[in-house]
Amino acid sequence: MNKNKTALITGATSGIGKATAYEFAKHRIQLVICGRRLDRLKTIKDELESLTKVHILNFDVRKKSEVEKAIKSLPDNFKNIDILINNAGNAHGFDPIQTGNIDDWDAMIDINVKGLLYVSKAVIPNMVERQSGHIINIGSSAGKEVYPKGNVYCASKHAVLAITDSMRLDLNPFGIKVASINPGLVETEFSQVRFKGDQNANTVYKGFKALQAEDIADIIYFVISRPTHVNIADLLVFPTAQANNTTVKKNI
Repeated sequence: MNKNKTALITGATSGIGKATAYEFAKHRIQLVICGRRLDRLKTIKDELESLTKVHILNFDVRKKSEVEKAIKSLPDNFKNIDILINNAGNAHGFDPIQTGNIDDWDAMIDINVKGLLYVSKAVIPNMVERQSGHIINIGSSAGKEVYPKGNVYCASKHAVLAITDSMRLDLNPFGIKVASINPGLVETEFSQVRFKGDQNANTVYKGFKALQAEDIADIIYFVISRPTHVNIADLLVFPTAQANNTTVKKNI
């Protein structure tokens, strides 16, 4: 049922976004892959074009003018976005609020919140016009429950959930599905970015089996492949070893 559809994925050069592109390609979903690292986008396109049509958009979600220009540049056969995966996001720093780095705060708000809004604003009008579409915002368990030193990151992911719920209300009259998928610990380059090369980056996932990007991609495909009358609106997923944001069973 999704074979003739087009999906736009932000943050598609690594982690969950990249894994989702590969999962969708297996099901012949046409792809618009977005990211800042053009070389990686080109590599993904080369690897997936034998399965489906792929178009690259190279932009930074933090820059409103770049987002608008990129979406407007889509060729006619890619303009009708059926599935929007707002995946681009980041975490910077792991400091208590009193010593937090304001540049880190700005980066998280700009990407996780404002970037999601910029992309959504550029894509949604076409969905409203066609009265059809499916939006999945990639949140986090941090949007459900705060944890020590998570402060602004947790706030940004709480914002994602609030935006998602509001989107669902606003877009309900147009038959557009809106969902959030909220993973716990996923083993990607996430920790390398957050800890900026600190030794903690290499220990985050030791002693237990974390979720993999492919696990989340599989869940995303399940969500978008439900019948028309079914919308999985809010999904929280942990690795088995994780009970909440502060409780993880480690064998070390």
